[in-house]
Amino acid sequence: MGSTDFSIPLRLKDTPIDGHRPIKVRVIGAGYSGIYLGIRIPQRIRNVDFRIYEKEESVGGTWWVNRYPGCACDVPAHSYQYTFNPNPNWSAFYAPASEICAYLHGTAEKYGVLNYVKLSHKVETCRWDDTKKKWILNVRRTDTNETFEDDADILVAARGNLSDPAWPNIPGFKSFKGEVMHSARWNQDYDFRKKKIGILGNGSSGIQIVPSLQKVEGAQLSCFVRSKAWITSPFGENVMKKLGLDPNILDFSPEQREEFVNNPEKYHNFRKIIELDGGTIHEISMRDSDLQRMVTSASRVAMKERLSKKPEIAEFLIPSFSIGCRRPSPGPGYLEALVEDNVDFITDPVEAITPTGVTLKTGREVEVDALVCATGFNASSAPPFPIYGRGGLALKTRFTPFPTAYLSIAVDSFPNFFIMLGPNSAIGSGSLTVILENEGDYIVKCIRKLQKEDYATMCIKPERINNWSEYCHEYFKNTVYTDPCHSWYKSEGGSGDRITGLWPGSTLHALEALRAPRWEDYDYESIEGAAGNKMRWLGNGSSITHMKGEGSDEWGGDPAWYIEKRFVDFPLLGHPENDETLKMRPFSH
Repeated sequence: MGSTDFSIPLRLKDTPIDGHRPIKVRVIGAGYSGIYLGIRIPQRIRNVDFRIYEKEESVGGTWWVNRYPGCACDVPAHSYQYTFNPNPNWSAFYAPASEICAYLHGTAEKYGVLNYVKLSHKVETCRWDDTKKKWILNVRRTDTNETFEDDADILVAARGNLSDPAWPNIPGFKSFKGEVMHSARWNQDYDFRKKKIGILGNGSSGIQIVPSLQKVEGAQLSCFVRSKAWITSPFGENVMKKLGLDPNILDFSPEQREEFVNNPEKYHNFRKIIELDGGTIHEISMRDSDLQRMVTSASRVAMKERLSKKPEIAEFLIPSFSIGCRRPSPGPGYLEALVEDNVDFITDPVEAITPTGVTLKTGREVEVDALVCATGFNASSAPPFPIYGRGGLALKTRFTPFPTAYLSIAVDSFPNFFIMLGPNSAIGSGSLTVILENEGDYIVKCIRKLQKEDYATMCIKPERINNWSEYCHEYFKNTVYTDPCHSWYKSEGGSGDRITGLWPGSTLHALEALRAPRWEDYDYESIEGAAGNKMRWLGNGSSITHMKGEGSDEWGGDPAWYIEKRFVDFPLLGHPENDETLKMRPFSH
């Protein structure tokens, strides 16, 4: 940053210390992450010009885009929600996509997020201008095709890693004359009745689609499967048993939901048991652990039993790799659908797509009227629109040969740029949404530091991101995630040797790591320039709290705020070290 030139006399900044300079923030994406930022940034940052660009015509992110039959969360819905806006009205343990989307829209409406969202606005390029110290965005309105330029001091990519559909790379794919759809680009008007349906892929979406289409009148399914997959007992089954619920009944009755609404304590305890279960099974991710062996053995027996009508399917489908290497799925109804007479389970490799169907490497031709691509997303790649950092470096280039971001949030050579649910953000067990909230809180702290302390830029040090990448690689060596399986957790489209999808540790480990930013891991540039006084941000010696307020307000804040109970930390009498709150979660700077 250079040293201060004391030959230049200091001129005090004529503002109060908390009269923060104007700052401009742009967020890309209005799913779970963007909506969270749409709440916390206006709440915690003052004097901010804030906007969220969303390319779709509604908020909801992946839950707005994915509308295929059977689409639902594959973890307990009561653990897949914002901590501050719990929903006692989920209709099922694994809530359907439409309910999750409605919950997100309701949350955005409830907390004023829609005031900041620009729908049908697609960000096409983002480029860092190192002279202006700003991000330059090119944006296109998808409804009118109008394009315009915008700029920002801070840019946040909140698009998630399950938003860019991966289409099959199969010879002749574009020659098919029938109906083609991706799980994330579903044609809700298509009539599947009495159709021959080819389903490519058996990941999370394929596992949910098959049971729904199998029940369609006159439908004949051809499931083209190349990967083995663990179909486990439903996540949260132990929780349901603890609560006296039947694990086979996944829907909540109106009476149960009404009780959750009318008895907040019972609902809180219900949520607590789910969170305790998810937060204490981290051991399952460690190779050869007792829990891993126990769950693997039980799941193998259960899958064989459920597939007993067609044991050859069990022979192919049950993996040799550990549970968790590839994301397991509870898959309600999937195995039962596979053994039905109108489902053909095809494991021979696909050679090509023809205008009328699928050709296998054995030479067999499979005629289909519709092709359903349950082929997932480009989860290990950069966003599908170009982002250029310092020196014109493309994020796609920086993410080659594999994507990496410090604490999953920051990338070297990309100043004032942060990612929500970036590389190494997801979790094998526990709550993803609480990680998302803590990533958002971390980013808000960075915005506040830039604004309050008059920094023009902050950028993660290259050596620190290299340290992080080395840590991740070493950590995962002893986990099941590096077993030989094809998984979106891995680099190179699922077959690389780097784990780029998962946090290197437990959910609670992530919360503690993200809790208090290590400011020394970043490089900074001051708005005062290299030779300017770096303490000028202290202002003119005053605080907004004791200055004259606006309108009828006597003061700009509360000049005696520090004696209000909500701000006072009362120590425990006699033995402050026995403070129960700090035993639940240690103090952090």
